[in-house]
Amino acid sequence: MKSFKLIVHQPSFSTEDLIINLKDYPGLKEKDVVEIYHPENDYPRLLLQVTKVDAPGRGRDTISVEHSIATTFQLRTFADVYVNIVNVADVALDSVELTFKDQYMGRSEMWRLKNHLVSTCVYINKKIEYCGGAIRCQVYEMWSQGDRVACGVITEDTKIVFRSSTSMVYLFIQMSSEMWDFDIHGDLYFEKAVNGFLADLFAKWKKNGSNHEVTIVLFSRTFYKAKALEEFPQHMKECLQKDYRGRFYEDFYRVAVQNERYEDWSNVLLQLRRLFTDYQKIVLQYHERPNMEIPTAINSTAAQGNFLEVLNMSLNVFEKHYLDRCFDRTGQLSVVITPGVGVFEVDRELTNVTKQRIIDNGVGSDLVCVGEQPLHAVPLLKFHNKDSNLNSIDDYSMPHWINLSFYSTNKKVAYSNFIPRIKLPPRKSQEPLKKMYEDESKGKLLKEDEYMHNSIFDYDAYDAQVFQLPPAHSTCVQKVARTKKTSVAGLEGISRKSPPASIIHQRKMSDPDIHHSLGDIFSNCSKYANETGSDATDSAISISRLSPRSSITSHKPVIRTGRALINPFDPSHVTVKLTSNRRRWTHIFPKGPTGVLIQQHHYQARPAGEPASTRHERCDHDVSSKENGSTINNNHPVYQVDGNIMSRKRLISTSGALSVLGTIVGTPSTTNNASLALLWGATGEQEWTPALTTANRAIGVDWKSLTIPACLPITTDYFPDKRSLQNDYLVSDYNLLPDDVNADFAQNRAIYKEPLTTMEVFKELVSQRLAQGFQLIVGVNENEVIESHCPSTHTPPPSKVAPQCGKPANSAPTKRYLLSIGRIFHKLTLVGSTITVTRYRPRHPYPPFNIHYRYRFHAPNHDTYEVSWVAFTTEKLENYNWNYMDHYICTRGDTDFALVEPLKYWRFRTLLLPLNNPATKQILEDESTHCDVYPTPTRHDLDHLTEGFLKMTESYFNKVKRPNKQRQVSPTKSLNASQGTKAAAKAVLERAQSQTGESEDAYDDGVIEPKLKSNATLSEIRDRMRHPTLGVGFLQQTVSLPSHTFVSMYSIHWLQANMENVTCQKATSIMEKLLHEKMICHASGDMLERFVVGYYMYHILPQKKDEERELTDYVKPLGDLQSFENEWMEVEVLGPRSPILHSETNSGAIDISGSSPVVDDSGIPAFLCDHIDPNYMQLGNGDMPLYKNTHLDIDVNNKSDRIEWGHARYQATFRPDQAYEMCIQWAVASGNIVAELIFGWARKAQSCRLQMVPIPADPLALPFTEKSDPLRGPIYVPLNEEPLLRGKSALFEGFPEEEWAERLFLFQEAIVGRFGFIKCTVESTSHAAGVGDHLYVHVTGNMFILIPTTVKSEQRALRKPINKPLNASRYPVHSEAAPSPHEGYITRHVSGKNKDDYDNSRRMGFLWSWNHMISKKWKWSQTTATGDEAFQMRMLRDFKHFCANQEQRLSQFWDQCWEIQERAKGIIC
Repeated sequence: MKSFKLIVHQPSFSTEDLIINLKDYPGLKEKDVVEIYHPENDYPRLLLQVTKVDAPGRGRDTISVEHSIATTFQLRTFADVYVNIVNVADVALDSVELTFKDQYMGRSEMWRLKNHLVSTCVYINKKIEYCGGAIRCQVYEMWSQGDRVACGVITEDTKIVFRSSTSMVYLFIQMSSEMWDFDIHGDLYFEKAVNGFLADLFAKWKKNGSNHEVTIVLFSRTFYKAKALEEFPQHMKECLQKDYRGRFYEDFYRVAVQNERYEDWSNVLLQLRRLFTDYQKIVLQYHERPNMEIPTAINSTAAQGNFLEVLNMSLNVFEKHYLDRCFDRTGQLSVVITPGVGVFEVDRELTNVTKQRIIDNGVGSDLVCVGEQPLHAVPLLKFHNKDSNLNSIDDYSMPHWINLSFYSTNKKVAYSNFIPRIKLPPRKSQEPLKKMYEDESKGKLLKEDEYMHNSIFDYDAYDAQVFQLPPAHSTCVQKVARTKKTSVAGLEGISRKSPPASIIHQRKMSDPDIHHSLGDIFSNCSKYANETGSDATDSAISISRLSPRSSITSHKPVIRTGRALINPFDPSHVTVKLTSNRRRWTHIFPKGPTGVLIQQHHYQARPAGEPASTRHERCDHDVSSKENGSTINNNHPVYQVDGNIMSRKRLISTSGALSVLGTIVGTPSTTNNASLALLWGATGEQEWTPALTTANRAIGVDWKSLTIPACLPITTDYFPDKRSLQNDYLVSDYNLLPDDVNADFAQNRAIYKEPLTTMEVFKELVSQRLAQGFQLIVGVNENEVIESHCPSTHTPPPSKVAPQCGKPANSAPTKRYLLSIGRIFHKLTLVGSTITVTRYRPRHPYPPFNIHYRYRFHAPNHDTYEVSWVAFTTEKLENYNWNYMDHYICTRGDTDFALVEPLKYWRFRTLLLPLNNPATKQILEDESTHCDVYPTPTRHDLDHLTEGFLKMTESYFNKVKRPNKQRQVSPTKSLNASQGTKAAAKAVLERAQSQTGESEDAYDDGVIEPKLKSNATLSEIRDRMRHPTLGVGFLQQTVSLPSHTFVSMYSIHWLQANMENVTCQKATSIMEKLLHEKMICHASGDMLERFVVGYYMYHILPQKKDEERELTDYVKPLGDLQSFENEWMEVEVLGPRSPILHSETNSGAIDISGSSPVVDDSGIPAFLCDHIDPNYMQLGNGDMPLYKNTHLDIDVNNKSDRIEWGHARYQATFRPDQAYEMCIQWAVASGNIVAELIFGWARKAQSCRLQMVPIPADPLALPFTEKSDPLRGPIYVPLNEEPLLRGKSALFEGFPEEEWAERLFLFQEAIVGRFGFIKCTVESTSHAAGVGDHLYVHVTGNMFILIPTTVKSEQRALRKPINKPLNASRYPVHSEAAPSPHEGYITRHVSGKNKDDYDNSRRMGFLWSWNHMISKKWKWSQTTATGDEAFQMRMLRDFKHFCANQEQRLSQFWDQCWEIQERAKGIIC
């Protein structure tokens, strides 16, 4: 210990926290941890690590501490401080909580960050940066030895909990009948939920700076009083469901807020109150129609509501997190707010599905009850009793996977502190009672011999029998009874050598974790006694249930079935066998003073078994958080029992339940012996005591979980014991030798990439498993695990269950990781250069579930509750192809191992759109203007877009460079042949220079080369192309580009500028001839590649007559097309597609300029032209695939601590009048680094006059799409054609009938074009490619429109390869039309409320949906409308008005189009 003078420094002076001179403190070394404190203060001492060893430069015996740290720890500048070297073990932290905000942090990054932090010193509020600042987080809270501390050292064993301030949060408010009841303070439960709980929650979010993406849904279930389906009118039948008691019901969902982030949530509270006012009326009277009888509708109670269905709805969204990967949030949370008390009646199968999905997906699920806390343990699920017999027993389950909170207002009632826990039944009049007694003879009451007589009944004896296992087939019960011990039937029949102090249990059967028949159980009955020492009378009687699916019933009341029940009023000692599911979340809980994991919002009165006098107050979260930058430490009283001070480690044993995990020795390694957890509660270690229900010690609200939800921890501590591994698991293994694999692949690779080392591969295998939801198992005694079942590392033995083997003889360095998810365990072992992957999967996996569910939902901007449907399925995690994934990693994503859908890789879809549109600006600036003011793009606009796209592809996607001495002639300002003057040529060159930013005075001598003659030979053209100054402009030669590489599009422009009388078509045919004569060739060296105009790379082949020198300098192409395509992005550029047939144009040649798409040359709208192209609605184009893939270098700034890569899937063709799609895909990359790459592109796109926006994987979320979002759906906007008919029987009467559908489509396309929508050819997500998905996206990227079409089936044949002769002429044209599935959706939409006015003519319309992927991050100064909510709402409102023909706008547009057509006809005539 030594005294120093303290000075402080700003971060600008030094980034180090502590500067100290080693000479001043003998014995101090770098990396030592020191404590710094004022001798007179009892404030927490500061711990810092010595990193920088320079002198602070202020004389001797001075240390300098960073300013903000000194403030936090109340250290005074220039005062004396003591500095003392501490032993790291004394200040090691048990757990640390890190918070982060507005970023996506994957689980692999969490693990790598954790490793990076080991043996560093942290203190409260410390900011941590990782991956070159790409990942930022802050220390929030630390626990050590049962207390919250202000600083400490992270060791290998420290648990790190990541909490996200920007999560995806679903708030579900259960609008059951109790919402309209009053609580004891006279408030409606709804007011308590919204004005109370939600208002408090939003205030906490604001205070904490949380910025969650929130969806708020009101939900309820309506029961109908009806005996049979016939009682319902037709329009009600499509969504009715029937429950196990034969009651008819419908579930309603009202989405109030969808994926929003607000600074201020007060408006939302207002909106919720408005919805509340008539919610019940709308839902209950939803189906009422004039003059129609419908069954009476009743709102269900909370207990009978659709609680599990709601959780599954959110899971359907959450489990797709890898599809729509948002880069500014991490974490998923479902919160159900119910007016009930935490008891729900549920279906057993749905419970199993929900439990498995919640646990596997690692989703946080919170239940907040605003009802009064009952006197029994909750949450409690009561299973539907499908047995109608009177005496059949109800079965309960206590889900540990739901985090429960009770919200109570802190109002006080003046006259009493009594809290009623039970609602009184409503008052009934006396009449019905009398009637009931009179009717007794008619059999209303039970017959004498069926009901239980009070007089003969001993209730206590009955209870004692109910909650004890039956003595069936077990001989050890009598013996045990004498010694006050209970026997237990061991469910899995596994005899463990277990310490006497642990209670052995079998599984509760109704727990979805295991499926057995009763026979199995009793045949395996194993005899274990529960020894709890002297305290036997109060011992924890082990209670477990064996509940086969069909319960065994009996009429005599006391004879019991073969199972014991849970007693919800006293679950405190009930334990269950430990499973990996039970321990999945436990590492987010801190260890309390008693050494057990605690949930901080349970105001636990005292450790069980303590006299009531000493109680340690729960350290409330608001107190302990950083007010005035200080941390309040909790001083827990020392517990005294019988005058001996108990050690913390053994304290809990006084309760007589030693089954609490990790308390016997206090280290996690005891997990395997104490293989039990308490039945109740999320941690499995905190007991339920009746004290938890008393007023001042109730379960509170877990504000922390609701404000900064924890991400699924990356570690857990459960691994099955040897016996269980052998009996219950199948083992398989495979070896991976990265060096050998890569040696093979390196030979086949055209482009050499540094392969990953064996160690890098090994770490990446762990990373990938973590990323897919696995957890690292820590604290398990490794030797036991390894000895018992390691297949020999050299030659894997034939697949026996668990081959026994000793340690391998060779002493190569060995690294080992154990991981688990659900009941699947992986062991990764690295010995020398061999990686062995051993997989354990359950011998009896769960049966797969697939539950279909229909419901009605009302999304924002919709008018009605639409019918929708969804499937809840459990995923078979054991089917994931890890062997394939491991090879993908090992080979660095080689094309042999393409990423496929079942691998669940991450992806991010983007569109490139035109950047600025004057119409958007006009709409934003002028409130009164209509929104259909978007002009048809001119030829000039389209050329600019093409040019911008080529620049984007060259400079940013392909990152190719051009040598300085070369220029490319500007494609737009190409010269006409007549202007062969020097001035014009010079102007072109100067423009080209100004565009590429290079300038050079080569042409000042005034000599200009004459243009090539129009009859020049091919070799003359070739020579001119290679001219050093006038040539076509070559790309810089790189590893995979040969010499003289040029871009096809620029060569066409070059020919137009350098040759007389060359049109675009002629230039293309010249280049094709050059290719045919083998003078040029595709840059991959593949001779078979045709000449494609666009950003395609070709090179000039050397000819025999070339000089020797050139031949020796020539760099050969790769000669491998696949490798070349995997390196470079090549895109065909086409002109706009025109729906009008031009008789004179040659269909083979591609006219880049194209004609403007919607209007004929004379200005006639396409839908009124005489000749329309019957194939226009088809999406395919010739021999080009729709998409191509290429390898993507992700970590462009070298920030990561590992090698990262990804892939780009991009559209093979670019058309300037359409949106261009590119999807970024990755598995081995950090989310934040991918985000930096994409945001970099988006910024650069603006300089190319383009805007890059993200789009969802499923833009419309129609219910027939697999994995569609169940609470999202398109808005149907009908097109009112009535005013356009004007006496005609059909809209396009006068045109051939087979063209009507096509003309209607073109008319709709013209309308969306006026509103600024452009075509967006994306992969169809919803159905077979035969039906065209005509999707349009707004130029701002804010919304999509789908024009539903009916494509005729003989046209669908055209999608087949074109070389087959089509016998279309032989058949009549009117074939059956194939309706699109969208049509069914629209039909249902239109039917809406008034079924009567529905007829076929109203089927025309549009489906409109929002782009929910656009967040504030995508709003640039140049694109103010993107993500602007007011602009979006205005567009929708105006579009609806236009389609409904308000102010006659639709008819005016129709008439104008006809006028133009008639005028043009007049001119022709």
